[in-house]
Amino acid sequence: MTLDDPTAFADARAALYDATRIAFFTGAGMSAESGIPTFRDALTGLWERFDPMLLASIEGFEADPALVWGWYEWRRQKVMQAQPNAGHAAIATFAAQAKPRQVAVVTQNVDDLHERAGTCNAAEIVHLHGSILAPRCSVCATPAAEALINAMPDEPEGGRRLTPPRCDVCGGSMRPGVVWFGESLPADAFDRAAKLAQSADAFVVVGTSGVVEPAASLVRHARRHGATVIVIDPNDSALTREAHFWIAGSAAHALPSLLRA
Repeated sequence: MTLDDPTAFADARAALYDATRIAFFTGAGMSAESGIPTFRDALTGLWERFDPMLLASIEGFEADPALVWGWYEWRRQKVMQAQPNAGHAAIATFAAQAKPRQVAVVTQNVDDLHERAGTCNAAEIVHLHGSILAPRCSVCATPAAEALINAMPDEPEGGRRLTPPRCDVCGGSMRPGVVWFGESLPADAFDRAAKLAQSADAFVVVGTSGVVEPAASLVRHARRHGATVIVIDPNDSALTREAHFWIAGSAAHALPSLLRA
């Protein structure tokens, strides 16, 4: 359905507002309208200039840590310059006004736009793929000190090599605090996300196509346990076929309409 399908849209809103436990599951499309490029977009994808395995794997980091660190610093600067869009704001407002409903957000995004929109003031946020704003030691996993993060150079070029800082605890190289290809999702985060999917009455999927496992399995998990699945995505995908309601629109356009009190 689309936003101009009033009957179906009203049914989706009714299912959402009848729910007492609501989980939002967000992906790259949620942040794309804030100007954060996606990995897979054919024209602006972040993989356009480099082999993904050189940038998002432990093997690539070990082979050329300066290239990987410099590229992620460029990404981090892009994230810090971005602002939450109307979709982020709609979720934050809905969460703040939802009581006695319980609201949570499970995100595949490594940015902090949900937090900056204020969602964390009223809802739990689970980051499945880590955070680009939270580097950690590649050896002992000690988080980078805030002073170190703030001292990082502004606006490096996407291909510029930067030597990773050293860990104060063990001397190892700092690495981006994100999940790379070949790495498992953080167990605590995935377990929490699975519990939220299992207990949700409504599971709202925004801006993810369902090609990344095991995160995409959360949608099927939610549906099997009785949740009404609402998918917001301008394009058909594997997840739209799991939906009770598919809203063919973007996050910044559809969410404010769906969540408006």
